Amino acid sequence: MTDPRAAPGIPEHLVPERPIVVQLSLRPPDGTTQFVDLLLEGAPEAVDYRFFSWKSALLGRYDVLHVHWPELMIRDSASRLRAFVKRRLLDLLLVKVRMRSIPVVRTFHNPRPHEKGTPAETRSLDRFDRATTLFIVLDGHVRPAGRVEVTTIAHGHYIEAFRRYARPPRVEGRVLYFGIIRPYKNVEALTAAFRELPDQGLSLHVVGDPHPGQRAALEASALADPRIALDLRYVDDEALVREVSEASLVVLPYVEMKNSGALLVALSLGTPALVSSSPINDAIAAEVGREWVRTYDGPLTAGILAAHLAAVSGSPPPAPPELSGRDWSTIGAAHLAAYRRAMDLAASRTGAEEPPVRAG
Repeated sequence: MTDPRAAPGIPEHLVPERPIVVQLSLRPPDGTTQFVDLLLEGAPEAVDYRFFSWKSALLGRYDVLHVHWPELMIRDSASRLRAFVKRRLLDLLLVKVRMRSIPVVRTFHNPRPHEKGTPAETRSLDRFDRATTLFIVLDGHVRPAGRVEVTTIAHGHYIEAFRRYARPPRVEGRVLYFGIIRPYKNVEALTAAFRELPDQGLSLHVVGDPHPGQRAALEASALADPRIALDLRYVDDEALVREVSEASLVVLPYVEMKNSGALLVALSLGTPALVSSSPINDAIAAEVGREWVRTYDGPLTAGILAAHLAAVSGSPPPAPPELSGRDWSTIGAAHLAAYRRAMDLAASRTGAEEPPVRAG
């Protein structure tokens, strides 16, 4: 079939290929470094990303729907009615992509949402997963169940994103937790273990926005131990880089740790991190070196914390961790290949001669 973009007399193979239009479930960048910023940083010219709105998703023309954290599309903690409406909008979106043979790609950040949703939300997410054409997993350890099409694209580093900011020197004995403070991240266990350490020269900084119910216990710990400093808000990139650079050791005491962007932030800024032992964390430790990713088994204790603080104390930092395989241009090329694969799968399932019409 002749490409309708070809002018009369121009061979079809000489018509430049139009970029693949990808409708993201992510909002536009907001000035802080998030996953969407890094995805855009590595995007090849052959991909044209569109940011999310329900109007764009339902009425726009695109080749691929690419969803991250699908629960965020339909949750609304302020209104049960709005959450109901969002679930119905998601149903309409699934009708659209099925009718137009638009492939659905989902990046599988977590096997389930961090906070449990309602049964109605779970049913909506199950319908979404059944409609997914291709899953992108970040490693070989967290995969969707069932016989589904899967490709692996590693989580990228933050080296370039943070290069513009000043890097202050390390503060000896400084421990840092940063990131959203949720129950499963177990920050109270860190403050409890730290308070048992007798060395008055140590300090603990906790930086991040607490979910409901998390603030009071942390404030009580800080009142009980003047070595603990809290900054309980979402900080900008400059403040984050300063905190991570000053830390001798980043501690991420999650009860269950899957793919952690926070761990990649610490490594990108050359700060050792202490994390619970898991297949994912052990694989990253093997990739970059045990001097960078330190692991522990069982509950976090004062003894574990003291031992790893002693190990990183007083010695010059080793060579920066090797993260070249996680650059965003490589990741961008891998996403392009994934989109092409998803489009081929969608075309083959519908018996179409051509992929869906691409937007101009």
